[in-house]
Amino acid sequence: MSITGSLVIFVILWWIVFFSLLPLDVNRQKKGFIRGSDPGAPENPRIIKKFIYSTLITSIIFIIIYILVNYEILNVRNLLN
Repeated sequence: MSITGSLVIFVILWWIVFFSLLPLDVNRQKKGFIRGSDPGAPENPRIIKKFIYSTLITSIIFIIIYILVNYEILNVRNLLN
Protein backbone atom coordinates (compact mmCIF):
# COMPACT_ATOMS: atom_id res chain seq x y z
CA MET A 1 0.00 0.00 0.00
CA SER A 2 1.50 3.32 -1.07
CA ILE A 3 1.62 6.42 1.11
CA THR A 4 -0.81 8.25 -1.15
CA GLY A 5 -3.26 5.35 -1.11
CA SER A 6 -2.96 5.08 2.65
CA LEU A 7 -3.67 8.79 3.11
CA VAL A 8 -6.69 8.64 0.81
CA ILE A 9 -8.12 5.64 2.66
CA PHE A 10 -7.50 7.30 6.05
CA VAL A 11 -9.15 10.58 5.02
CA ILE A 12 -12.20 8.88 3.54
CA LEU A 13 -12.59 6.68 6.63
CA TRP A 14 -12.13 9.71 8.90
CA TRP A 15 -14.92 11.66 7.21
CA ILE A 16 -17.28 8.68 7.30
CA VAL A 17 -16.65 8.16 11.01
CA PHE A 18 -16.85 11.89 11.74
CA PHE A 19 -20.21 12.31 10.01
CA SER A 20 -21.56 9.28 11.84
CA LEU A 21 -20.48 10.77 15.19
CA LEU A 22 -21.91 14.26 14.58
CA PRO A 23 -25.49 13.55 15.70
CA LEU A 24 -24.39 11.84 18.92
CA ASP A 25 -24.40 13.68 22.26
CA VAL A 26 -26.16 16.79 20.98
CA ASN A 27 -28.30 18.91 23.30
CA ARG A 28 -30.79 21.16 21.55
CA GLN A 29 -31.41 24.77 22.59
CA LYS A 30 -33.89 24.71 25.45
CA LYS A 31 -33.47 28.11 27.03
CA GLY A 32 -32.16 31.39 25.79
CA PHE A 33 -33.64 30.93 22.35
CA ILE A 34 -32.35 33.68 20.09
CA ARG A 35 -34.80 35.04 17.57
CA GLY A 36 -33.83 34.04 14.05
CA SER A 37 -31.74 31.02 15.07
CA ASP A 38 -32.66 27.43 14.34
CA PRO A 39 -34.43 25.83 17.33
CA GLY A 40 -32.75 22.52 16.51
CA ALA A 41 -29.25 23.97 16.62
CA PRO A 42 -27.14 22.49 19.42
CA GLU A 43 -26.06 24.61 22.37
CA ASN A 44 -22.64 22.94 22.51
CA PRO A 45 -21.84 20.63 19.59
CA ARG A 46 -18.60 19.32 21.25
CA ILE A 47 -16.74 19.33 17.92
CA ILE A 48 -13.22 18.95 19.41
CA LYS A 49 -14.34 15.84 21.31
CA LYS A 50 -15.82 14.42 18.09
CA PHE A 51 -12.60 15.20 16.16
CA ILE A 52 -10.60 13.24 18.74
CA TYR A 53 -13.02 10.30 18.84
CA SER A 54 -13.18 10.22 15.07
CA THR A 55 -9.38 10.16 14.80
CA LEU A 56 -9.06 7.36 17.36
CA ILE A 57 -11.76 5.19 15.79
CA THR A 58 -10.40 5.79 12.29
CA SER A 59 -6.86 4.93 13.41
CA ILE A 60 -8.02 1.59 14.78
CA ILE A 61 -9.98 0.77 11.61
CA PHE A 62 -7.06 1.88 9.42
CA ILE A 63 -4.54 -0.25 11.34
CA ILE A 64 -6.78 -3.29 10.83
CA ILE A 65 -7.11 -2.57 7.10
CA TYR A 66 -3.36 -1.95 6.78
CA ILE A 67 -2.52 -5.28 8.47
CA LEU A 68 -5.01 -7.14 6.27
CA VAL A 69 -3.56 -5.61 3.10
CA ASN A 70 0.09 -5.82 4.18
CA TYR A 71 -0.10 -9.54 5.02
CA GLU A 72 -2.21 -10.17 1.90
CA ILE A 73 -5.18 -11.48 3.84
CA LEU A 74 -7.29 -8.96 1.97
CA ASN A 75 -6.03 -8.90 -1.62
CA VAL A 76 -8.44 -7.54 -4.22
CA ARG A 77 -6.25 -8.62 -7.14
CA ASN A 78 -6.49 -12.27 -6.09
CA LEU A 79 -10.25 -11.99 -5.72
CA LEU A 80 -10.64 -10.78 -9.31
CA ASN A 81 -8.76 -13.74 -10.86
